Amino acid sequence: MVTTRLIGGLGEIAEGYDALLCDAWGVIHNGQWLYDGVAEALLNFRSKRGPVIILTNAPRLSGVIPGQLDRLGLPREAYDAVVTSGDATRQVMKDLSGKRFFRIGPDKDDSLFDAIDLQMSDWDEAEAIFCSGPNDDQREKPDDYREMLTEAAARGMPMVCANPDIVVKFGDKLIYCAGAIGQLYEQLGGKVFLGGKPHPPIYELARTRIEEISGKPTERPLVVGDGIDTDIRGANDQGYDCVFVAEGIFSEAARENGVLSATKLEAALSERGRHAAYGMDNLVW
Repeated sequence: MVTTRLIGGLGEIAEGYDALLCDAWGVIHNGQWLYDGVAEALLNFRSKRGPVIILTNAPRLSGVIPGQLDRLGLPREAYDAVVTSGDATRQVMKDLSGKRFFRIGPDKDDSLFDAIDLQMSDWDEAEAIFCSGPNDDQREKPDDYREMLTEAAARGMPMVCANPDIVVKFGDKLIYCAGAIGQLYEQLGGKVFLGGKPHPPIYELARTRIEEISGKPTERPLVVGDGIDTDIRGANDQGYDCVFVAEGIFSEAARENGVLSATKLEAALSERGRHAAYGMDNLVW
C-alpha cells in the first residue's frame, strides 16, 4: 500500500527535485486572494532547486496569466513560466482545423478564441463545439446545457474542452468549469477532446519550457496540486511525485476538524485510484 507522507513545508522535500510544476487555482490563490506563504515557497524552490512552472487549467493563453497573478500579489520572481490548458488546447485544435465551431464560454475567454482563430458559426450550421466554461460561471450549471448537448451528441459534433477542471473554488464558493460540461457531454454520448491536466499535451509543453529555461531536460520534477482528478491523476500518469494541497476543492474530503488527515486523504485518493507522495495543508516553505 502506497502511503502519503504529510509534510509541514516544501523545504522538507525540495532537495530531491529539480523542477516544480505548480497548480494555480486552489494552491496559489482562490480567485480572490493569494494564499499566505505561497510566494515564499515558490521563491525558495526557484532559488535553491530549479525552475518553477505554473501549470494551470485556465482556458486562456499563458500570456494572460502573469497579469492576473500580479493583481493577486504574486511576484514574477516566484516563477519562471506559465503553461495553461489554453496553450495545450491550441495544439489539440490542429486535429480539428477546418470545422465550423459553436462557442460556449464567457467573454473573459475572448483572447483564447481570438488566438486560436476559430471558424465560428451559429448553432444550426456548427460542426463542432468549443467550450471554455459556462457562459455565466457564477450562475449556470452543466444541466443548463443538457438540451443543447443532447442535440449535439445526436448530430455527432465533437467538443473541444479548453479546461478539464470540473469545479474550482472562487473565494468560498464552488463554480463549474468547462470540464463539467464536457463530462455531461460524454455521458450523453458525445466525443470530447482535452489538452489540459491530466492529459499529456500540457505536460509535454511544460517539459519543453523547463528545457528552454534550464538548458537541459528535467530529471525529477515535482507536481503540486489540489485536484485529485486533474493534478494528482496527471502526475500519476506521467510517473511524477506529487504533493496534494488541502486548501482547494478536496479540502473537506482530506481534512478532519479542519486539519489535514492522512487517513482521510488516503481514502479520498484510493477511492479514485490515485496516490500522492506527500500531503500538506497549504503550500508553504
